[in-house]
Amino acid sequence: MWIFGWKGPSGFSASSTAEEVTQGIDGTGLTAIVTGASSGIGVETTRVLALRGVHVVMAVRNVDAGRNVKESILKEIPGARIDVMELDLSSLASVRKFASDYESSSLPLNLLINNAGIMATPFMLSHDNIELQFATNHIGHFLLTNLLLETMKNTACKSNREGRIVNVSSEGHRFAYREGIRFDKINDESGYYSMFAYGQSKLANILHAKELAKRLKEDGVEITANSLHPGSIMTNLLRHHSFINAIGNMVGKYFLKNIPQGAATTCYVALHPQVKGVSAEYLSDSNISNPSSNAKDAELAKRLWDFSLILTNPK
Repeated sequence: MWIFGWKGPSGFSASSTAEEVTQGIDGTGLTAIVTGASSGIGVETTRVLALRGVHVVMAVRNVDAGRNVKESILKEIPGARIDVMELDLSSLASVRKFASDYESSSLPLNLLINNAGIMATPFMLSHDNIELQFATNHIGHFLLTNLLLETMKNTACKSNREGRIVNVSSEGHRFAYREGIRFDKINDESGYYSMFAYGQSKLANILHAKELAKRLKEDGVEITANSLHPGSIMTNLLRHHSFINAIGNMVGKYFLKNIPQGAATTCYVALHPQVKGVSAEYLSDSNISNPSSNAKDAELAKRLWDFSLILTNPK
């Protein structure tokens, strides 16, 4: 259990669960994509959104695992509307195929929850020769968001309901490389530190939402973009660090959030009326929070956007 339960201005705290922050909210008529929906807080996010009536599309790398999660949720919520689609965020080709298949389905899109992530992996390159954490946590989601944006705009216009884009970041963004984003050294193995590279990718999630929110506002469309810290949770993210994982499993129940608490801020930002019209913010414990100075740097956000466009444009 979480030992600190002080409530913020929203009326919720670090100990609030995803069910608690969405209590009484009717999501019927909304359609959401949740990336990384077959494990960790992605499963709970999917379950609670479905519980509130949202049609959830699980975007997952392992389709069999996704189908198993879907079946378990349907046993609990027989009327849930859930689909499973394949998406490997470390492959730009897979992202493009997913977006194309989604567009072909003619489904609307109200909520895009960029939840999937990997953490502190050994140095590896993605299918597109981009450092794997940066590729998976940021670049894949950046391209996915851009490709689905027109569908979101059309949905917001036709439904007259605000669209919401939610980037699941981390307080780990405070522990990025000193310069924030190493634009000239993204693939530099010699200077690679797994936790700094993770922090870099999570900083990118915040900067992405910040610049996207600015552009959406300039376009005059009713879509918000925010980022968040889900809390410190024991999931399989630290599977590459067995010692830390073992310590976390021993003491985690006293100091870390459980998964229902970890999914709370995501579900709050996605569904709660208090967040209507709120954009370009960073939230934690279902309350607006204050990120690092790098995360508030508008010039860095713009530079990252332009850099990401170059990386995602077909050669």
